[in-house]
Amino acid sequence: MADLYLKALEAERKSLWATCRLKGLARGTPERLRITELDEQLREHKAKLAAKKPG
Repeated sequence: MADLYLKALEAERKSLWATCRLKGLARGTPERLRITELDEQLREHKAKLAAKKPG
């Protein structure tokens, strides 16, 4: 089954990253800070999924 939460986080991160690259945004901008938050959420979610897997 598809993990829609994971897909949504990855899609938002990809979109923000593309925007930052296009505009040449520096670190510390709201978009770059959101990417950092998304990275943390992705890491936590993937760890939770790994903990649920049997074996």
